[in-house]
Amino acid sequence: MDRNELARCLRDWRDRLSPASIGLPASSLRRAPGLRREEVAHLAGLSVDYLARLEQGRAGNPSPSVLEALARALRLTDDENTHLFHLAGHADPRISGMNRHMTPGVHRIIDRLADTPVIVLDEAWQLVAANPPATALLGDMLGEPARQRNLLWRHFTGMPSRVVATPEEDAAFERAAVADLRAAAGRHPDDGPLQALITDLRKVSPRFDQRWQSAAVARHMATRKTILHPQVGPMTLDCDVLTAEGSDLRVVVYTAEPGSSDARTLALLNTIGTQTFTTPTSWAQPFTDDAAP
Repeated sequence: MDRNELARCLRDWRDRLSPASIGLPASSLRRAPGLRREEVAHLAGLSVDYLARLEQGRAGNPSPSVLEALARALRLTDDENTHLFHLAGHADPRISGMNRHMTPGVHRIIDRLADTPVIVLDEAWQLVAANPPATALLGDMLGEPARQRNLLWRHFTGMPSRVVATPEEDAAFERAAVADLRAAAGRHPDDGPLQALITDLRKVSPRFDQRWQSAAVARHMATRKTILHPQVGPMTLDCDVLTAEGSDLRVVVYTAEPGSSDARTLALLNTIGTQTFTTPTSWAQPFTDDAAP
């Protein structure tokens, strides 16, 4: 680990980001054009003290999940992301496992969807990021442990959900989701988090294990879901899955038919939901396991 070079790069990458690039208002009170340390720490889900120690070359080896969160918050390119992992003494996870890096291009695309609920998943159905409308729609999972931010783990272990479905709809979703996960396992046989998820799900959920043994393989692309929101009531939305080229991430966009009652309910939620956010944020909040080493 090259602590001094890592510290220098983190400071330089933070200084080059303007407040406007992450949705913050410009202010004449800023001493420098870049982001404040507190803002990057918030975006990465880290403590300010830990980020300060990293930027001063005083912290121990940051974990891969911390590095992934920093790469997303700082909007690093692929080459910069590889360099970040190298400086921290880790192999680039894209070489042996799933590529979970969010490129600046993906950030910019989703910046344009500020009024639309959007989440980002990896191919293991792990929640990587969610914008404020998605948090208002689905609930805030920022404080959840890593495993509980996996959508399939939540479903097959019976965790609370705002999605409502008939038994037939549940069964159809499970068949499609497990087939999709099996296809991902075939593409990424050496991805540790993915293989651990499958092993643990087979242990705790007989229903998952039964579906896993069916050996179906498919790619999950789109569906419709009815979501019962505690404030605005039910709405049925289209969930379209877009592939982020150059990575193993999926962008899931929730929309309603224009002019429908569902569209009006979603618009109402966007109005009241965003008012609950008291801290300025960018288009999305990253999800990470670590607040400190």
